[in-house]
Amino acid sequence: MQTLQHLTVVGGGSWATALVKIFSESNIVVTWYLRSQSHVDYLLANGRNPHYLSFLQLNLQFIRPTSSLEEAIAASDDVLFAVPSAYLEPELAALETDILYNKRLYVSIKGLVSERNLLPSVFIARHFDRDADEITVLAGPCHAEEIAMDRRTFLTIAGTNDTVVNRMQEAIHAPYLRVITNDDPLGVEYAAILKNVIGIACGMVRGLNYGDNFLAVVVSNSMREVQRFLRAVDDRPRDLYDSVYFGDLLVTAYSAFSRNASFGQMIGRGYSVPMAESRMNMIAEGYPAVKGVLQMARALEIEMPVLSAAYRMLYKHASPFTEFKLLETQLR
Repeated sequence: MQTLQHLTVVGGGSWATALVKIFSESNIVVTWYLRSQSHVDYLLANGRNPHYLSFLQLNLQFIRPTSSLEEAIAASDDVLFAVPSAYLEPELAALETDILYNKRLYVSIKGLVSERNLLPSVFIARHFDRDADEITVLAGPCHAEEIAMDRRTFLTIAGTNDTVVNRMQEAIHAPYLRVITNDDPLGVEYAAILKNVIGIACGMVRGLNYGDNFLAVVVSNSMREVQRFLRAVDDRPRDLYDSVYFGDLLVTAYSAFSRNASFGQMIGRGYSVPMAESRMNMIAEGYPAVKGVLQMARALEIEMPVLSAAYRMLYKHASPFTEFKLLETQLR
């Protein structure tokens, strides 16, 4: 298989911007789909994304921005989707189902898609009549802001096709990255979604001024819930202490860059969901995922106390103070 030299990235947010940085710094030509032509024009004139990681100077020598999704997909045999999960379905709705024929597909999206609570890879596979096992997942404890600042980061490439996974790994050589491989894309995708849900709950703890002692209790119990969920959806051997599983959960729970924890912190301080959303310029993908994951957990008959409490606070207007008092009796 030919060395990865050209890649299409679909998405214009902070994470997509960080991925474009990684690949362009690895001397890979990136065709970058941005929804607005004005964003394309600004990027070409200034070398920056006007709305996300706007301090980051990008190397335009290896970046080809376009506002045409069809043009972007046609430009490369390798296509990476990195849009927020809420936008994936409407973004792809108008595309012909054969447009991704014979292309290698990658996803780096940390949320459930549509009311059917589908993994992004599963949604893309069904929409374009592909096999979900063919889709490779990029994930890990990788906050975009730290990648923009060249801080040491571990990125995981998860897939069942060793040739595709190793090809991607070998193509990335940014000096601040260590790229590792994994053969559990389904588990990696679910873990990435669950950590956003847990991140909101941890933010609520901070918003209520419980302190780090209790936060550690919530995090450790949440790890048990993640383990329980993953065993129920796919009971295969996996080391959840790898960075792509619990490492991603921990950085989301504790980092100042965590949008889901920031969202939860506002809820803990008494903000309503609309108020909290209005104060953020990025989407907290854990918010819709709380509802979707809880539906799945109930269908699988799994006990997830932290998740259930987060759901009641976000969707049933339950008091965070009361919910955490009740939750304390279920934690260990």
